[in-house]
Amino acid sequence: MTRPRATPAARTENTQSTQAAPGLKDTDRSTDGAHGLNDTDPGTAGQGTADPGTAGQGTADPGTADRSPEAAPGDARTRTPHSTPHTAPTPSLADLRHHITTHLDPAARTWLDQALDEAAAHPGIHGPISVWELRLAEAGRRCGAAHADAARVLILDAARAGIDALTRVYFQGTADERRAVLHALPHLVPGPDALPLIEDALRTNDTRLLSAAVGPYTARHLTAHAWRHAVLKCLFTGVSVDHVADLPRRAAGDGELARMLGDYAAERTAAGRTVPEDLHRVLDLTESVTPAPVTDHPHGKES
Repeated sequence: MTRPRATPAARTENTQSTQAAPGLKDTDRSTDGAHGLNDTDPGTAGQGTADPGTAGQGTADPGTADRSPEAAPGDARTRTPHSTPHTAPTPSLADLRHHITTHLDPAARTWLDQALDEAAAHPGIHGPISVWELRLAEAGRRCGAAHADAARVLILDAARAGIDALTRVYFQGTADERRAVLHALPHLVPGPDALPLIEDALRTNDTRLLSAAVGPYTARHLTAHAWRHAVLKCLFTGVSVDHVADLPRRAAGDGELARMLGDYAAERTAAGRTVPEDLHRVLDLTESVTPAPVTDHPHGKES
């Protein structure tokens, strides 16, 4: 369950399915070199694993995505992700719900329905720990690692988790729960109030948190200076830039980002180290339009 801890340890959950929910990258178990992620992150190696009794996955009836004739206030069908002009759309919570319910086995689907009903009936924070926070801790065991992130996002939505609740779960929860909070931000927080959570995740070396931290919420709200350093952090740690939401739009014509990438490439070359292929991909994006003058840091270059 969620336990008060200043620095929560990462908990890796077992995999039961090969299909992750849309918009949620299954980075826990990825061994695909294209994503640059390992099964065990250096920052979380040696940590305990989740309960092995994860539910088996199957193909369910798509019609089970809707649980009632009328949507409740916190129901995924009535919620749409917050968006801004020129920002790539985020999969809706309704799409997320439909996907997960069509891939969970009957027992896991029943558990998720009950967890969402509980969260909707008792939203917000209640005492030291709320019942829906307990369900966040169970999600991996009940739904399997491939669907745990999506299940947690749906529970957070059903609980109408505001910034206070999200902050509590993030700082008191496990790494898996923290990642779910990051995935939930574009759906639950319309403005930049949750940026401290993003900034905290970007300071870690846990590649699973980093990949979640550079999602749609970051693309919409992180400053240009911090966003550039987030891209570089991905290159440092081996997180594929495929995880960086809205990368083409934000990188286009960014002369300062191009300079930083060039400096990083030169440093690695001088040290006899290979330059990541992703660096060249991002560098090409910066040249897609004529670079505009950098105005966010008029007193000097970034470093």
